[in-house]
Amino acid sequence: LAQKYDPQKEAELRTWIESVTGKQIGPDFQKGLKDGVILCELMNKLQPNSVRKINRSAQNWHQLENLSNFIKAMATYGMNPVDLFEANDLFESGNLTQVQVSLLALAGMAKTKGLQSGVDIGVKYSEKQQRNFDEAKMKAGQCVIGLQMGTNKCASQSGMTAYGTRRHLYDPKNQILPPMDHSTISLQMG
Repeated sequence: LAQKYDPQKEAELRTWIESVTGKQIGPDFQKGLKDGVILCELMNKLQPNSVRKINRSAQNWHQLENLSNFIKAMATYGMNPVDLFEANDLFESGNLTQVQVSLLALAGMAKTKGLQSGVDIGVKYSEKQQRNFDEAKMKAGQCVIGLQMGTNKCASQSGMTAYGTRRHLYDPKNQILPPMDHSTISLQMG
């Protein structure tokens, strides 16, 4: 997991967070975000009053509470549950790659919701395109065989024998006359 951590993305995230919040993270990205204060202020900038109480205490349980409030606010902001990190991923440096992925997804969600910042970071989510078809069009589609089904062109049952009939074998190399009906197949046929 540590090998997937991208220092370039960290620099982009640092610039984005600092431009949105107006606060400096400091030289160490993880230690600057560990107490959760800047992250909670970030969420309040993206969605006002999403984190009601920000603990500025140096006690561990206050810092963990800030991180869990930030994560809850990200979920209510519209983030997918798979994009969220756990508080210990950041607090104990357990999985900084997941923290980075979550913050990039948050930047993308903010861009989707129209946040204009000086830093272009994150992927904008696509918009849902609803299509409505009338009843006649829906019924017409039931008659079409999709390309995934394959094709029946050039296929026939020619040469097939009925179930239960005997298939006599003959070998043309042994000067045996070919059969007079279709119930006998040659050895070359398999």
